[in-house]
Amino acid sequence: METKIIYIGSDHAGLNLKKAVSLFLEKEGYEIRDLGPSVLNAEDDYPDYAKEVCREVVSRKGRGILICGSGQGMDRAANKIPGIRASVCWDEKSAISAKKDGNINVLCLGERMVSPAAARKIVKIWLEVPFEGEERHLRRIMKSERINKNR
Repeated sequence: METKIIYIGSDHAGLNLKKAVSLFLEKEGYEIRDLGPSVLNAEDDYPDYAKEVCREVVSRKGRGILICGSGQGMDRAANKIPGIRASVCWDEKSAISAKKDGNINVLCLGERMVSPAAARKIVKIWLEVPFEGEERHLRRIMKSERINKNR
């Protein structure tokens, strides 16, 4: 049975969307582990929260959501951590592809790019669409993981 725990974090630019996504997930029956921040502070930088969320995702074989202004900063930081397959998704189509083909374990969202309603749809897709597991996708994921190990 897949865990119902979601690790979530943001920087200052993603705080409001993080709160909206967390409420949505709680209503859907998920347990949220909010790794910060809890108040708006312009010195809250995305790499710090990406590192914290991704450490939990890797160590507990879980799933995480990271939110910043565009989603791109969180995506870059998260993908530097071995064991993380993160993708920024701005619409339903990108969320389907990221999950079906890439089996992402960290979803990155941008508060300046998606509305709370759009974010809910993207998150729902990420949680519900299965990884296809085709050989070509597995091969590409393994190649990407080897790149990370050789840093």
